[in-house]
Amino acid sequence: MGKILLYCYGPRYQELQRVVEGEFPDADVSGFVGRSSSFEIKINGQLIFSKLELGGFPQEDDVMNAIQDAYNGKPMAKITKSRPPCVIM
Repeated sequence: MGKILLYCYGPRYQELQRVVEGEFPDADVSGFVGRSSSFEIKINGQLIFSKLELGGFPQEDDVMNAIQDAYNGKPMAKITKSRPPCVIM
């Protein structure tokens, strides 16, 4: 399958790790605390998503589609859309 690296903070990482490992049990999912406000995803060493670039979080379906493409040996493409971060008022 390959290696999936998540650079983010705890709860978001744990949620995404659970979903990815549930769908792709042979995926090697690792997480690291990144710099403040970061949320980045690398698949096999290639950056496919950066919250620092897009300003929000990825849609779960977009992440899963990117992982499926990697699993199928297709070329990797960056995720280019995001959803805004949650705001508590």
